[in-house]
Amino acid sequence: MPAPDTKTIDDILTRAAVIPVLVIDDLSRAVELGRALVAGGLPVLEITLRTEVALEAIRRMASEIEGAIVGVGTVVESDQLEASVKAGARFAVSPGLTPRLAEAAADAPIPLLPGAMTPSEIMQAREWGYRRLKLFPASIAGGVGMLKALSGPLPDLRFCPTGGVKPAQLSDYLRLPNVVCVGGSWVAPREAVAAGDWAHITRLASEAVSEAARIRGAE
Repeated sequence: MPAPDTKTIDDILTRAAVIPVLVIDDLSRAVELGRALVAGGLPVLEITLRTEVALEAIRRMASEIEGAIVGVGTVVESDQLEASVKAGARFAVSPGLTPRLAEAAADAPIPLLPGAMTPSEIMQAREWGYRRLKLFPASIAGGVGMLKALSGPLPDLRFCPTGGVKPAQLSDYLRLPNVVCVGGSWVAPREAVAAGDWAHITRLASEAVSEAARIRGAE
């Protein structure tokens, strides 16, 4: 199996310290939502495959939002990965990693950020060549404490903790040397999306960018 493309996923994950994790319920709002986040400084967007309109949302956002790097999340089957590539996704994220998905990812033209929760899952992904992983669900897996514990025995790995990450925890996560970025949904609250309050979403994105710069600038 070919080695995963660490360089390309690094190029994507380092664009911003926060990756919005988005559930698109209303297709008509997808492009405006993406534009609001990009305007706030968050160009990397993860569209989860949790709704029927997700693939079409990826297609529209990838083709209509200047400056956006649109990816697909919640990939659990190899055919979902193939469909997402056709829709225009530039990266993929999964909650876990199976042999079948790893094989499909090896043949895909876009990089995969696989999820893992336990040391054994993380070591299995590492054995398959992955050096960038999503700690998921981060809040249940041990969060900051878990990542600190992993840094000793597995110093070559870097993570994007996702799942239950709160704005107040941003500093604790981003100060860890093995955290490249975090995934979060707080920058696009559903009530703001439903109301079309794009200014509020842009403000939340901008605040996340500023806070991340402050945290990492103080290191």
